[in-house]
Amino acid sequence: MKKAKADYAILTVTNALRLLEEFRSEMEIGVAELGRRLGLHKNNVFRLLATLEEVGYIEQNPATGRYRLGLAALQLGQSFARSRPLLLRAPYYLDALVAATQESAHVAMLDRFEVVHVAGQAPDRLVVSALRIGQRLPVHCSALGKVLLGCAPEAERESFDRQIVGGSGLESRTRRSITDRVKLFEHVRTVAGQGFALDLEECEDGLSCAAAPVHDVTGRVVAAISVSAPISRADERGLLERILPHVSSAAERLSRELGHHA
Repeated sequence: MKKAKADYAILTVTNALRLLEEFRSEMEIGVAELGRRLGLHKNNVFRLLATLEEVGYIEQNPATGRYRLGLAALQLGQSFARSRPLLLRAPYYLDALVAATQESAHVAMLDRFEVVHVAGQAPDRLVVSALRIGQRLPVHCSALGKVLLGCAPEAERESFDRQIVGGSGLESRTRRSITDRVKLFEHVRTVAGQGFALDLEECEDGLSCAAAPVHDVTGRVVAAISVSAPISRADERGLLERILPHVSSAAERLSRELGHHA
C-alpha cells in the first residue's frame, strides 16, 4: 500500500514552516511569544530562528530584539508571482477596476478552504476598503470565497462540507453571515449559475463586495476578482448596477488572457 504523503513529513521542517506562517499578520514577534503560539520550548524556537536567520528567511531587529521576515522571504514570494501568469497579468485589470469604480479591487485564490488575497489595488481617496494582500478570509461569508467555492468542482464542495462545515462549522462574523449549511449550499449553487457573488456585510459590518471567477485555459476556476466598498457607497443596487459590470468584464478579459474561451 502506498504511504500517505503525511507519513514522509519531517517534524522540524513542519515546525519551521509553522513558525514562518506566524508572520502573516505580524511585523515582529519575540521568542517567548512564538513558543507560546507554536507550543514549543523556547530553546527549540531559538534553534529554528537561528537556522532560518542563517539562510535569510528571518532576521532579528537589533533595536527590539524581536524577529521579522528576512529578504529571502520576499524573494521567494516574488518567484511565486513570476511563476504564475495570473499574477503577472492581474495588476493591469486591478488598476482598470480601481479607475472605473474608484473602489478597492483584489484578486484571490483558494487555499485549504480559505480565501487568500494575492494581489490588490486601492484608489486615492480618504474612505476606502483596506487592502488585504496576503490576508485570509473564510470562504462562506466573502464574495470571493463564494465564487471560488460555488464555481469549483462538486468534489471540492463535498470536501468543504466534510472538513469545514462538518468540523468547526460556519463562523458568524456578522449578523448577516450565512451559517446554516442548507442555506449556504443553496446560495453557492445560485452563485455558480449566475457567475458572480455579492457580499452585503456578511464578512464585515459596513463593507460590501462583488466578485466574479477567473478561468484558465482548461476552464478551471483558478482565482476570483472583486471590488469592495463601504456599504454607504455600494448597497445591493449599487453593487449590481455600478460595480458588478466592471468586475464581470475584468474577470472575462483576464480569463481570456489565460487562454480561456467560454
